[in-house]
Amino acid sequence: MSAQLREAAGELAAVLWREHTVYRERSGGVVIRGEHVRRWISLAPAGGRNEILLRAGRILDGGTTAPARSEAVMPLTAGTAELAAACRRLLAETAAEAAVVSGAIGDGGTGRRRGAGRAGRGTAARPRRQRPPRGTGKKGRHTGAGSWIVLLCLAGVAAYYAWSAGLTP
Repeated sequence: MSAQLREAAGELAAVLWREHTVYRERSGGVVIRGEHVRRWISLAPAGGRNEILLRAGRILDGGTTAPARSEAVMPLTAGTAELAAACRRLLAETAAEAAVVSGAIGDGGTGRRRGAGRAGRGTAARPRRQRPPRGTGKKGRHTGAGSWIVLLCLAGVAAYYAWSAGLTP
């Protein structure tokens, strides 16, 4: 089964993407990574005999893979064209879900950072709200109780050293 998966993955990768990487998973499946499209496809043995589980997901910044967004079960006897059609459908679902998620975040699905290009629109940025100064009602800083305790401990250690060394009369 693993040899069949590897062979099917190689053919499928060649059909789907010109630039791809095919490697083996720990679970016995095969992964096809398309770095240029930031997507991955996994082929793994399914529960049934001669069935494979197709899963598709995104590749995040830094090269890590996001969990699978969509999956389907196909017979291993299906041809490369059928597998490619199923993978394209899964990839389209993954892209649509990614656009919905990024649209919900607020960048409109364009992939741009928030506020990018704002200076060219002629709109002024909103001024930041000022935070009230710390310790209102007090004049200047004061040394906290914890600082005094540390200073007293240091003075005590210095006095003990002076007494034990015989520096005091």
